[in-house]
Amino acid sequence: MDIRPFGVEMWMNEFETKCDLNLAETCVESITLGELFEMAGQHNSILNDLSAMKMTYGAIEGSDRLRDAICGLYENQTPENILTTHGTIGANSLVHQTLVARGDHVISVIPTYQQHYSIPESIGAEIELLHLKPKNAFLPDLDELRAMVRPDTRLIAINNPNNPTGALMDREMLEQIVEIARSAGAWLLCDEVYRGTDQIGDGFTAAIADLYEKGISTAGMSKAYSLAGLRVGWIAGPKDMLHDVMIHRDYNTISVGQVDELLAAMALENRDKILDRAQRITRENLQSVEDWIAQEPLISWVKPKSGTTALLKYDLPMSSRELCVTLLQEDGVMLTPGSAMDMEGWLRLGYTNPTADLKAGLEKFSGFLARHSAA
Repeated sequence: MDIRPFGVEMWMNEFETKCDLNLAETCVESITLGELFEMAGQHNSILNDLSAMKMTYGAIEGSDRLRDAICGLYENQTPENILTTHGTIGANSLVHQTLVARGDHVISVIPTYQQHYSIPESIGAEIELLHLKPKNAFLPDLDELRAMVRPDTRLIAINNPNNPTGALMDREMLEQIVEIARSAGAWLLCDEVYRGTDQIGDGFTAAIADLYEKGISTAGMSKAYSLAGLRVGWIAGPKDMLHDVMIHRDYNTISVGQVDELLAAMALENRDKILDRAQRITRENLQSVEDWIAQEPLISWVKPKSGTTALLKYDLPMSSRELCVTLLQEDGVMLTPGSAMDMEGWLRLGYTNPTADLKAGLEKFSGFLARHSAA
């Protein structure tokens, strides 16, 4: 099976250990296990739980405790509608491998996480890309989507909140997309790994699995929950679809690690504390970015409404990769080039690392822009 190189992951693999200030990171600043135990009030009991755990395979579909906790994130899902995976990346991959066959018609938004168009493409599906445009605040043009949908459309892949733009589709827009998908009987996959980080309210927008009988939500512990090291994700959706996913999952997963699922369940059972922290970081840091952009004439953007990343438009005669490599070499600051996301002319900024690092990195980036503008 031929597949395109994964642009963002290749960039991160090449450079993230070579920077002083990482403004390419997409997770809310990670927490330690000690911080998790403190939030859960289990400093004194967790060692006993772990010591008694026999290191065999875990529950094949995911532990009852974890699936119960995941259900609390949705309006209508039961444990039978949840399947745990190796991260959201594993969830997305399994859904595409299960539902998409050679010759199928698949629609994906772009920019988005590259899985959602490169995996179907590698399978031999006919891919159509719905381009998200800054003039529409990086929200999908629903008339364009309606025109793209065909009676044989198999799958529509969306991403809400969107990576890398931070655009957010509200419930009303999601319900309109549901009706478009329903008109063709298409599956609707929504990558919701950034759900919980909205800039207003409780941080949560409706999940597609709760809105549509053929809706599939994927998510995980990495972004809003600051626990990427657990490598725990999940699929929420119809039971019959999950049964089909299990056929593929048996070939690459068997089960998610017991320790990972225990800690993920602990985190979700105490998610209010974790999400309070995440929303404080995302909201305060985004304000810092907005203040910086207001003083930076060479940068423009569409301000994110959710997520942990923003797309920045820059006004320099350099490719995005050239800019990012030069910035890294001269100032030790790491951003992600738009070329890694099929968005040349843009940069992705991850703004939810420690606030001091963000401000220091933006200050260095301003110096870089001034030097190269003058040159």
